[in-house]
This record gives sequence, C-alpha cells and structure tokens, in this order.
Amino acid sequence: MSMPQEYTNGSSSYADYLQWDEDFRCEAFDGVIVKMTPSPTPGHQEIQLELSVEFGTFLRGKECKLFTAPLDVCLFATSETPNEEIKNWVQPDLMIVCDPKKIEEKRIIGAPDLVIEILSPATARIDRLTKYHKYEEAGVKEYWVVDPHHETVEVFVLQDQSFERTNVFTKSDAVKVSLFPDFEVPLNKIFP
Repeated sequence: MSMPQEYTNGSSSYADYLQWDEDFRCEAFDGVIVKMTPSPTPGHQEIQLELSVEFGTFLRGKECKLFTAPLDVCLFATSETPNEEIKNWVQPDLMIVCDPKKIEEKRIIGAPDLVIEILSPATARIDRLTKYHKYEEAGVKEYWVVDPHHETVEVFVLQDQSFERTNVFTKSDAVKVSLFPDFEVPLNKIFP
C-alpha cells in the first residue's frame, strides 16, 4: 500500500510505515513523514564506502557494530515500545551501535552511539537542523556531518545532554573518534 495522504499531517506511526510499500523510504519526525531522496550520487556513495572501510576495519572483532543505510533507527523507542507509539525513525548514512540489545532483526531500537550523515543539497537542512536536534535529544554520543562539496567533517560530541562542536575538519586532518580514543579517521582517505 502506498503512503496515504492523511499520514503527512503528523499522525504517522512506525506501525503505519510498516504497512506501506516496501520500496517507499522515509523518515519521520514527531509523526511527520519526510520522503527520502532518490538514490545518492556516486560521490556520496564513495564517501560512505570509504568511511565504512575505515570504521569496519577498526571495529572488526569488537562489540560495537557498524551499519549503513537503509536501516531504520527508532530513536526514542525501546524493545517494549509498541510500533503504534513510535513517531520518530531515521535511516542514517552510517551508524555505530555498541549495545547489542538495541540491534533487532530489521531495525535499531534507541539511539546509536555514533551517527554519520553525508550532506546532499536535498538533505542538508534536515541533517543540520532536524536530525541534529533529534540525535541530541535521543542521546547519540557523537554526530558527524560530512560535507562532500567543501570536503569537511563537523564533529559534535554529547556533553551534559547537549551537542558541542569539537571542530570542523578538512581533507588534510585526521578525526579522532571520541568513542574510541585509539582510533582516528584520516580524511584524505575519505575525500579522494
């Protein structure tokens, strides 16, 4: 079933979403549906792949797990939350989850530990504003905003329930990952 018009007014739940066409990709913020953009550009995909290689190599054999879009994240839910009560879900470009109890068969329940969003002209506003605030409220510990056009990465770390921007990194920098003090990502590998 395609998305009925009445679900665009803030009343949508995750239960509704599960009834729609399987190919329909969307996110929801307080029950308001935001359709996902068409497939990402090759540049976006290349950056996502390089980040996946860096994080995936480091995390191999560790408890924390790396996931990429499309995978639903029900930000404020627990495993006991009925789907009808879930009003916020996202599909981050990349995420790291360190609590195995949050990993369900077809989704992540609760806030990932680290989220990375790769900007595109169509998603920049949502990634920088709406998702920033939702990730902060949900308790994401570290949030990266990757800007392919400017070849920068902004890193935000949760401090006392609020994000603090640690820095804006450029292609010549290496980003230390606050979750893993012995790991850094050289951005010259991410922005070829």
